Amino acid sequence: MSGTATGGQTWLRLMPGLFVLLWSTGFIGAKYGLPYVEPLTFLLIRLGLVAVVLALVALVSRAPWPRDWATAGRIALAGLLVHGVYLSGIFIAIAQGLPAGVTALVVGIQPLLTAALSGPLLGERVTGRQWAGLLLGLAGVGLVVREKLSIDAAHLVPFAYALVALVGITLGTLYQKRHGGGMDLRSGTAIQYGATALALAIAAPLTETMQVHWTGEFVFALLWLCFVLSVGAIFLLFALIRRGAAAKVASLFYLTPPVTALIAWVLFGEKLGIVALAGMAVAVCGVALVNRK
Repeated sequence: MSGTATGGQTWLRLMPGLFVLLWSTGFIGAKYGLPYVEPLTFLLIRLGLVAVVLALVALVSRAPWPRDWATAGRIALAGLLVHGVYLSGIFIAIAQGLPAGVTALVVGIQPLLTAALSGPLLGERVTGRQWAGLLLGLAGVGLVVREKLSIDAAHLVPFAYALVALVGITLGTLYQKRHGGGMDLRSGTAIQYGATALALAIAAPLTETMQVHWTGEFVFALLWLCFVLSVGAIFLLFALIRRGAAAKVASLFYLTPPVTALIAWVLFGEKLGIVALAGMAVAVCGVALVNRK
């Protein structure tokens, strides 16, 4: 029993780092896949596939399903915000040419916005030390993406989509914390992806050609985003939300741009200067302040 308990504690300590690593690969997957398909069509294929797989897993494993339509509706709404609004905003912003640095910085405001809303909406208290850590983390993100910040009038529309994504992930995180904490991850996430895929099935044909170029890179990006991001990372996120305060969990998003920059440096040879490295250190210190017991 002691060995099992020790293993469980080790897993709990590893969960935040593993979540950050997996979540950070989402931008890389989008970069690989979006040249071959329009953004909403990409998301429709991705989320529809995952919804079917998770529904089958839930049925085979006899996972519990919501007992009433009201509960299922709340679970679906959280999914529409976290998966539909957030991912659609990010994918459209990137597809329309918003620089990755600007996108990362806009979404990087999410921990501060979550902390500001977690008090009135969830009754959670954010301490002065945690506020300092959140501001420090945002400063770190700014340093990491500083050299990639560029925006002009042509970027105003995709910038607005990035803001929509920010609102979606913030409200979705808070709503999931308040209403989705007791859902089974297998059946609940299947409902969320199914509801989002249904919304995308309406939106995509109205706004896109829905043409797909089935290249090896696209298939790789699709499978990676389906199972590593939409299953692995999302399961970890919801598990962390269930166990921790919303502001603490949200602070982990500050580590996404630094880790994404490291991955891009390794895979694509993107520049990683001394200022970006300093920003990574600052972001890590900010997250440590927020999560220190």
